[in-house]
Amino acid sequence: MDEIRTGLTISIFSLTILFMIWKPKGLNETIPTFIGASLFLIFGIVPLSEVIDIFNMVSGPSITIISTIVMTVVLESVGFFKWVAQNIVLKTNGSGLRLFIYVNILCFFTTIFFNNDGSILITTPIIIHIVTFLKLKDKQKIPFLISGALIATASSAPIAVSNIANLISLQIVGLDLNRYIYMMFVPSMVGIIIIGLLLYLYFRSEIPKRIPIINQAFDMSGKKHPLESSKPLTDVDWSTLKLFFIIVVFVRAGYFVLSPFGISIEIISIVGAVIIILLRWIKQRKGIKDVIKRTPWHILLFAFSMYILVFGLHNVGITNSIIDFLKPFIQDSVFNAIMIMGTFLSFLSNIVNNLPSVMIGTLMLTEMNLDIETIQLSYLANVIGADIGSLLTPVGTLATLIWMYLLKQNGIKITWGKYIKVTLMVIPIGLIMSLLSLYLWNLWLLN
Repeated sequence: MDEIRTGLTISIFSLTILFMIWKPKGLNETIPTFIGASLFLIFGIVPLSEVIDIFNMVSGPSITIISTIVMTVVLESVGFFKWVAQNIVLKTNGSGLRLFIYVNILCFFTTIFFNNDGSILITTPIIIHIVTFLKLKDKQKIPFLISGALIATASSAPIAVSNIANLISLQIVGLDLNRYIYMMFVPSMVGIIIIGLLLYLYFRSEIPKRIPIINQAFDMSGKKHPLESSKPLTDVDWSTLKLFFIIVVFVRAGYFVLSPFGISIEIISIVGAVIIILLRWIKQRKGIKDVIKRTPWHILLFAFSMYILVFGLHNVGITNSIIDFLKPFIQDSVFNAIMIMGTFLSFLSNIVNNLPSVMIGTLMLTEMNLDIETIQLSYLANVIGADIGSLLTPVGTLATLIWMYLLKQNGIKITWGKYIKVTLMVIPIGLIMSLLSLYLWNLWLLN
């Protein structure tokens, strides 16, 4: 009976992944994952009693994403994206290379300040505005769009609060935020810088050497931009924008200040989103219709379905089999633990998404009876695999799926094949160098 249940589980999971990657006739990846998860529930592979636990795991990241979408809608409504895009172009002084660098720097710091999902939601519209202003050819748009997405998502690794997946298991392995940064910032930055350099080398022939030079600051009073013949610029509502940033700062600070008092991140996010919505209604008389319309609800369903699928694999003992196979190698040395877990989490994330992968990887570590140093370093390797290694396929992170959704909304077509063609050349090298740096950096710290 157990063999039949295991075989059924593997068959459903394999078909789900096949259709998710194949995407026949443009099938949305949420459809096969939802069907697969539903079959797991119907056949009792995942009991209904576990659905509540899974919902609790997904609800936090989901609410955080939704609250960030509210923030981005408000930013766009006050003209912030267009203003940033215009002034980035201004400061490039006609250099395509400088524009490439500035776009990646913008994506890095936006992730540090918000989170990877929020960074994608904020920077993607800015980059689209930039390539639209400059009237770049489709081929010339790709370097800025793909590089921005990869840097924005990978930049969640240096500090734990930039990615909900990083926070899920932090306390389980006995790390706090400060210790995480101390052990992780340098190794992850090595990987991010290497990825940035490799992206430039890959795209150097497609990045325009020169772009139109703008010799004066952009007038935000409605005057037409020299590169746009028909549309006037959108005014920036500076009073609303300043209030918005104050709220954002308080929300971010609230995660650190209020969490120790038992106030959940979800509650803080909801309160911040409600305040921002009310503020926009008071200042501009705009409701929440555009927020509801622009929220990628299917991506949240995708994350929930993937958790059910991964729990199903765990319930039939597949994760235990992996533990039994990997444990002798991981116990052998810290170096092996870092390289094996980082690679394994990369592989798992690219198939089932990094949110459930980090949880599964952490649970595996806690069941191996490892010493605390090996557990912590292996967990950090998990994070590198889940934040950097996961970028090999679009399904690896919610941020990448959101990015694909935004591109489609704006009529920009980047296929899975085109995306993977780039990531195969840069992500594996960035991953390996990050994992090696994690080992060497902490070997130096601990000695």
